[in-house]
Amino acid sequence: MNSSSFLLISFFVYCFAFVGFVIAIAGRKFGVDDPEAYAKRWGWISFGLTSAGFAAHLAFFFLRWAEAGHIPTSNMFEFMTFLGMMIVLAFLIVYLLYRIVVLGVFAVPVAVIIIAYASVFPKEIQPLIPALQSYWLKIHVTTAALGEAFFAVGFAAGLMYLLQSVNFAGTSKGDRREQRGVEFTIFSLIMIIAFVAAIFGFNASGYKAVFSNNVEAVDQNNNPTTVKQNVTYVLPPIVKPHEGETVEMKPFLGMTEPLFESPSWMKGANAGRKFNTVIWSVLCGAILYAILRLIIRKPLGQAIQPYLKGIDPEDVDEISYRAIAIGYPIFTLGALIFAMIWAAEAWGRFWGWDPKEVWALIVWLFYAAYLHFRLSRGWQGKKSAWLSVVGFLVVMFTLVGVNLVIAGLHSYSGA
Repeated sequence: MNSSSFLLISFFVYCFAFVGFVIAIAGRKFGVDDPEAYAKRWGWISFGLTSAGFAAHLAFFFLRWAEAGHIPTSNMFEFMTFLGMMIVLAFLIVYLLYRIVVLGVFAVPVAVIIIAYASVFPKEIQPLIPALQSYWLKIHVTTAALGEAFFAVGFAAGLMYLLQSVNFAGTSKGDRREQRGVEFTIFSLIMIIAFVAAIFGFNASGYKAVFSNNVEAVDQNNNPTTVKQNVTYVLPPIVKPHEGETVEMKPFLGMTEPLFESPSWMKGANAGRKFNTVIWSVLCGAILYAILRLIIRKPLGQAIQPYLKGIDPEDVDEISYRAIAIGYPIFTLGALIFAMIWAAEAWGRFWGWDPKEVWALIVWLFYAAYLHFRLSRGWQGKKSAWLSVVGFLVVMFTLVGVNLVIAGLHSYSGA
């Protein structure tokens, strides 16, 4: 078996584990005689499945390492699969400490979504570019990802707390604002799921569109010049590159040409494709969310809330805080200190205001503020939960949004 087979196995085992956790908390709905014992039994079954999936994920990681000859964290596919593995590891650690079954319903799907999202990127093993040929690749990326993984567990627990505490029947301005905040968080997760499904669907259908546009380059004598470069879309092009020419485009719903082109300030061969990806992400997420709302006929947060009855909100609040408190120093080391040391070796400077560097600093400052408010101002409960949720959304924008929207020195990697 090759490494990809083990990743596929781990993905499906994680999905089965998630179903097991759902069954565990649904005991009261099923009318079982002893729902606590039922939840405990299914919780441990699901924990065992998650552990088995993690073992298969580890096998993928080390087999990929052997195949590539370097640690598999050098591009978006490798980094996102590694991040998913670290999220599962963080969840397993926190679960053993607190034994709260419902945490698996929220934490395991985050890892599943991350792994599914990784699959939209090229999976081919690529040689390391010179800037990545350093032992700091192992140190910087792994520690940064582990810190972010604990932030993900803190996010899952924070979202659980909000789903328990938000008054979905309330009509006050504050209640409506909280309802919208929870729904937006759920929509953000649905948007990623829908986008991944769209990518798989169009890939399976063999859809492709190719555009050509002029990009700036340098010739052999280091003189500036322009060259033609083709850009391939796997999603139907709602927007094409700025001043791009259509080379090939399969019709989609009667559309034989893109609706419009990207604005002039979106420079670079891939800018239009990235903009198109953002549009499709929002569009697919909105469609899937609308379908779910029509089926359930109520806000999704309100539909989930009854399944969280019986969970001590103080325990959930404590889990969120502890996970972030563990992840913060790890993230500080990996994403800032180790990153700056490596930057000094690779580029001759500790800090260069690269977009990914700036957003890593924003993440660090945000969680520093979270810990400050938690410890010094006594922000617990709902305020703390909102910060943990917003913080991880900032993390995801740093990992995904910055790569899609902003070009920089880190565009080739996942960290």
